[in-house]
Amino acid sequence: MLVVGAGPVAAGKLRALLNAGARVTVVAPEVVNEIAALEPAIAIERRPFETSDLDGVWYVVAAAPPAVNREVSRAADARGLFVNAVDDMENASAYLGGIVQKAGVTIAISTDGEAPALAGLLREAIEVLLPDDLDRWMAMSKDERRRWLEEKVPMSDRRPQLLEALNRLYASPERTHAASRLQST
Repeated sequence: MLVVGAGPVAAGKLRALLNAGARVTVVAPEVVNEIAALEPAIAIERRPFETSDLDGVWYVVAAAPPAVNREVSRAADARGLFVNAVDDMENASAYLGGIVQKAGVTIAISTDGEAPALAGLLREAIEVLLPDDLDRWMAMSKDERRRWLEEKVPMSDRRPQLLEALNRLYASPERTHAASRLQST
């Protein structure tokens, strides 16, 4: 995967790409320290974009000035490559949404490239709303799914059963005892 540009916007995109396991090459004449610090996890070419940078690439993030993004987009389009042109919808053929990842749950938010700041705000809000013990929810969900498959539980019965199982996480004897103590005071 190729990232053209190495400023703060590119740095923000790189975090998500590296977290997803992408092997990234960055091409830019100037590189911010945040990106430079990622070497050798990423390859950095300190020079202007060249069409040959697209050789062997299937996805491109264009986070450069508009003229460079246009050049990247035209060259990538000729090769049938996807381009995420940051804040430049006219030169984009793909959009990166806001991604929330926690305890094995991944939630993606997209505004079709129309309002990336809104996608970011929604991502932050969803992160706050997710329970701190989401890992327990995942473990319970996996256990329930195994049981459903063994017992051939119909799909229509699974969500209500999962809700009951998740509620049991909070109905432990310790919590029930604490709740009854509070009610008696």
